[in-house]
Amino acid sequence: MTEAKPVLSVRDLTVDLVLGDGPAAARRPLIEAISFDLKPREILGIIGASGSGKTVLSRALVNWIEPPLAIAGGSVTYKDRNILTLPRGEMRALRREIAYVGANPQGALDPTLPVGRQIVEKLRAVAPEIDRKEAEERAIALLDAVRIPSARSRFHEYPSQFSGGMMQRALIVDALVSNPAFLVADNVTQPLDVTVAAQVLRLMRELTVRFDTAVVFVSSSLPTVAEVADTVLVLEGGRVVERQATKSLVSAPTHAYTRELIGQIPQLWTDTSAPAATAEDAEPVFSIRDATRSYKVRKRGTFAAMSTVRAVRNVTFDVFPGENFGVVGESGCGKSTLMRLLSRLELPDSGVVLADGKDVAKLSGKELMQFRKNFQLVLQDPFSSLPPRTAIGAILEEPLRTHGERNGKAIRERVLTVMHEVGLPASLYDELPLGLSAGQRQRVNVARAMVLAPKVLIMDETLSSLDQTEQFKLLKIFEDLQALHGLTYVFISHDLAMVRRVCNRVAVMYLGEVVEIAGNERLFFDPGHPYSRALLSAVPTLEARRYKPEDCLLEGEPPSPIDLPPGCSFASRCPNVFDRCRVESPALTVRGRSDFAACHLVDPHGETARELVEEPA
Repeated sequence: MTEAKPVLSVRDLTVDLVLGDGPAAARRPLIEAISFDLKPREILGIIGASGSGKTVLSRALVNWIEPPLAIAGGSVTYKDRNILTLPRGEMRALRREIAYVGANPQGALDPTLPVGRQIVEKLRAVAPEIDRKEAEERAIALLDAVRIPSARSRFHEYPSQFSGGMMQRALIVDALVSNPAFLVADNVTQPLDVTVAAQVLRLMRELTVRFDTAVVFVSSSLPTVAEVADTVLVLEGGRVVERQATKSLVSAPTHAYTRELIGQIPQLWTDTSAPAATAEDAEPVFSIRDATRSYKVRKRGTFAAMSTVRAVRNVTFDVFPGENFGVVGESGCGKSTLMRLLSRLELPDSGVVLADGKDVAKLSGKELMQFRKNFQLVLQDPFSSLPPRTAIGAILEEPLRTHGERNGKAIRERVLTVMHEVGLPASLYDELPLGLSAGQRQRVNVARAMVLAPKVLIMDETLSSLDQTEQFKLLKIFEDLQALHGLTYVFISHDLAMVRRVCNRVAVMYLGEVVEIAGNERLFFDPGHPYSRALLSAVPTLEARRYKPEDCLLEGEPPSPIDLPPGCSFASRCPNVFDRCRVESPALTVRGRSDFAACHLVDPHGETARELVEEPA
């Protein structure tokens, strides 16, 4: 039996960065002499660190290379034609057969038009013979196929009404609506939480069978690629350094770079060591008691009627000096709202947030300035959080000047000291952030927080936009800073592998509530809540899984925070649900000295967390 003809053949593909104009312009190769074949229904994984050329390669495969980049050689053959040399009109006709999905779902669609309408317009642009009604039905069927809940009604909603996971699936529909022969998926799971990412990975596998589509799956995470790919191609410095079947590459990598990537992957269960719990007899640096935060939103289809979104509900916990405290959960669970409460960007509707024993809502004047100095926030996006036309030194000087420092020499010395501590060379002091990598930009963000010598850093998805190599480096910097300055960290993240490596205790949030608080070891080896087990079952890993996805993994979206169900809010997705769950909401119940879980399967007569914490004075 003859082997099927490849869907795509790439030979000696080279893409250069062109610096300057004319024949004398300098050129630097970003990817060089890359060759491979993509077979029908195959999922080809491409991995590599930031800067290895993954995104340049993925865009070249769909002929989407624009200045200052230029094709310097090679071919990408589809249907016996090199698509890199096709006239624009012929290439436009092929767009219905070639699809691309990127890693930024929220910025990919027009926010002023309903999602379904945009998908229909894309389909009719590449297939004008299809009438609008047929196009709408095809789009709705695909939205349902990728498990968008209530697909027919969601068809008419705007991008702002979709969660991050739903937006990513909607973009996959946008790519698949014309039944392409192959799909390039460039880091599509990186911005997603683990449960949604797991659904997308399963979806990729289903697409190859259901729609007869071959997939090029690009990622910086080898465990993610290993979940879905048949074959893996490893990029380093723009060149292919290894290609093997997935199982063979994981078990017996041949190249030193591949072994280095595997060595940087955090272990969840094989390495049983974890950060030890900190002493809880000290006064907490943070305390939050019964904090609630809601928002008013306009009801769809009305002019003045409003609904209430209950973003954070009755949250209670302490954070102790020198601790690394993690907060995890799916998108929309309330993590970022909780971050805004802890950093006093917003105030709770009820309850209290205490910093060093003081109610942050009552701080003003000098006390508030001192709070801002001691409790610093580092956000997720390393690109939009820095002013592009301000030198790095001036960015780092600004907090010191805001807090009253006037000695120019002392300011410069302090900034250079902090730059050294976070791994930024002094030569960047007068440079703009435009030329920095994502990892370097995030170092600038950390330095901007550290320049005021804070006591606490609140890290809101600070590492989620970075590849595993950069995460590995920054986590080492965080360890060094903590040892040097006695810092306390609050890590708000959906990356459980990172949390496993660095956090002493972890709070698990679901639909605005904390459903479990546990020490690192207890959470990963003996979680008390079914939702915690579901999160752990979805983590991409090269290890043998402790929790099986088929037993734990969630489908669909959480209930709406506008219309919360009675009883336990997790009941509609819980594999262990019983009658009591649907009528009675469980409180956080003690499982050990400092471990709690809000589940009726935990001792129903145990003490609750609220009974064990002292009420604020």
